[in-house]
Amino acid sequence: MAECFPSDLPGEPTSFWLASTLESDHDDLEDDRPETATHDGTLTSDRTVDVAVIGGGIAGLSTAITLRERGETVAVLERDRVATGTTGKSTAKLTSQHGAIYDHLRREFGRRQATQYARLQENAIDEVERRIDELDIDCGFERHPSYLYSNEPDEIQRETDAAQAAGLAASYVTSVPPFERAQAAVRFDEQAWFHPRQYLLGVAAELGGDDGAAIYEHTRVTDVEPGQPCRVRTREATVTAGRVVLATGFPILDRAGYFARMHPKRSYVLGIRLDGDPPEGMYYRSGDNYRSVRTHRDSDGDLLLVGGENHKTGQGGSTADRYRRLERWARERFSVESIDYRWSTQDYQTVDKVPFVGRVGPGGENVFVATGFRGWGMTNGVAAGRLLADLITGEHPRERDLFSPLRFTPKTSLGTTLTENADAASQFATDWARTLLTPTLDALGPGEGRVVRRGGKPIARARDDDGVLHTTSAVCPHLSCLVQWNDAEQSWDCPCHGSRFGLDGELLEGPATEDLPTRRPGADPNPDQE
Repeated sequence: MAECFPSDLPGEPTSFWLASTLESDHDDLEDDRPETATHDGTLTSDRTVDVAVIGGGIAGLSTAITLRERGETVAVLERDRVATGTTGKSTAKLTSQHGAIYDHLRREFGRRQATQYARLQENAIDEVERRIDELDIDCGFERHPSYLYSNEPDEIQRETDAAQAAGLAASYVTSVPPFERAQAAVRFDEQAWFHPRQYLLGVAAELGGDDGAAIYEHTRVTDVEPGQPCRVRTREATVTAGRVVLATGFPILDRAGYFARMHPKRSYVLGIRLDGDPPEGMYYRSGDNYRSVRTHRDSDGDLLLVGGENHKTGQGGSTADRYRRLERWARERFSVESIDYRWSTQDYQTVDKVPFVGRVGPGGENVFVATGFRGWGMTNGVAAGRLLADLITGEHPRERDLFSPLRFTPKTSLGTTLTENADAASQFATDWARTLLTPTLDALGPGEGRVVRRGGKPIARARDDDGVLHTTSAVCPHLSCLVQWNDAEQSWDCPCHGSRFGLDGELLEGPATEDLPTRRPGADPNPDQE
């Protein structure tokens, strides 16, 4: 069952990137379906390739097309549709400006590593532009400056200095942005924005027309068996591969304690039509309650994308209220004509703020991972594709140590690691204790959900907007944390590691590979509430 949404929030509950492409891409992709797939792209029979890539977002498809250019045969396995996950729900900024990252990298890793990070991000922007030209992809790619602004001028000066030292065209400026007071900003020139799904559909079409590549949609991977070769299990068939790439939000094969070194964050976006011209450039206000602003130009005019309100998945109270706060912020600063779209997205943040790209860990010599992009996956995903292709084909890129999933960075990561794991443990214990002490007492209204006790077991109960009751287990199949109700998306979200499930328990995203088991509503001890 797909996600449902409350009706009192403004805008169509989908990202513009999906709304503008999902209806039109089916026939184009169907023309390139491999023989081992159904009409909707599902893998139906076993096959063997050099590399199996799990995940059809920007990291997965960037890896796949780079490997094909080097002569490797590739199969991409995507649980849903190409670029409908995090990539299709981003704000789609192609920028090397990732918040206040360069001062952090210079202090915690060193100037050389900050330069490596910067170079990879800048190369990623150029690579996307090159592919767009080569494949003639119409995806609204435009070069614009990007601004990181703040009321902390000393912080901005340090970030400017660090970015310049890393080789970036960064400059300290004032009087930006035009819509909000700020004392200072750092400006990065020659950054870009684009339509991420149109771009990846172009990449997918190129791969689909190649005998050495295949893309399988609607194909959920249930297990990965490392070895020589590796085997990737799906519900319908098995892919045998020399190497496997886990290009998913969270690696389903955890051989290096990823659950303890990353945490999931959700954030929210509004697609707004303005009465007047939108601001030029891209803008980002850093901090715990960040704000992101950029424009997209489409056939109906300019669409302003306003993002923010991030929080740890499954925690932080009402998600519907986050949309409302974002709307108030936008209306106070812009002449809003209408709010046409609203959506949320999820990404993972590593404890030291650098993505994990490389071998997955002990016992997984032939399995590679790309994750932990911290909300900056457009350039990091492309950079990861290039870096993984280098590693898989036997090259030794200089950046491999900086991005290695097995790196040891106690100076920058120990405090965050302890804090995040204490939070997960506390959430686990508190939720179980609360549920075991909470009987099924209160009736649920439409759009409401609650975890309750039934016979000593935690049960997730929710009503959709039509008042129909849905009942599932409340125990996340990943590591047995209890899910929490997300009132904006009407989903069940795990507060420990970010797995998410629909009203009927269908897996939506995260490290879990199984659905929440359904429960019979009629077995509830309070049948008058059904």
